[in-house]
Amino acid sequence: MTTTTAAPRRTAPALRITLAHTRLSVLEALREPIVIVSTVAFPALVLLCFVVPQRTVAGDPAAATAATGQIALFSIVSVCLFTYGAGIAEDRQRPFDTFIRSLPAGPVAPLVARIVTGVVLSALGLLPVALISTLLTDADVPLLRLPLVGLTLLTCGVPFLVIGFAIGYSLRPKAALAVAQIVLFPLAFLGGLFVPPETFPSWLDAASQATPTRAARDLVVSAMTGSDAEPTQLLVLLGWTLAAGAVTVWAFRRDEGRRFR
Repeated sequence: MTTTTAAPRRTAPALRITLAHTRLSVLEALREPIVIVSTVAFPALVLLCFVVPQRTVAGDPAAATAATGQIALFSIVSVCLFTYGAGIAEDRQRPFDTFIRSLPAGPVAPLVARIVTGVVLSALGLLPVALISTLLTDADVPLLRLPLVGLTLLTCGVPFLVIGFAIGYSLRPKAALAVAQIVLFPLAFLGGLFVPPETFPSWLDAASQATPTRAARDLVVSAMTGSDAEPTQLLVLLGWTLAAGAVTVWAFRRDEGRRFR
């Protein structure tokens, strides 16, 4: 009898701890008005100011769909770099985070909580983009493609999530915020999130192919429009994920050794 009930008793506390961390993390994010405003408003303003007024783009179904995908991806990249980058760096300075990391429960529960918080904020940022695109542009994404688009956006967000972890565990809060900004806008421009990469000169297009934003942008646009995707784009995302993951592991272990030994 004891052997059959032991496993549930071991797993239940871990689940409760994870849910508690997730609830705390999401509520902390939602209670900061500036976080919600910046997450929700900025991508929507970009769409309103730079896409909707250009009728040659907004009135063309293919161009409007691609532009919507680019801005949706920009919203996710922004959330990943700031929520995980600047957010983790700020949390590391808090006594409560030091207390949590010294507990025997391990880092899995706080990690899951951070990921869920990022997903919630990303969803909040995508809602106004989808609404504006539907009402004010001729963007056209078939309903049957929406699950594929959602899965592609989540997959393409992985390398930026890990880059955010690398920034957050490597730097102090002020430096992490500055680096997140420095990383976000050049990568967004080089990846064709602001300007269609078809307008790039050849040398800039070649450099763009090596960035995670360009690979993610092409995959998202392919999922939304049904165009062909290149296998090399997945390899680029995998390479950036592994490189950022190595930096994250090194920074996390350095932080553990410096603060908890």
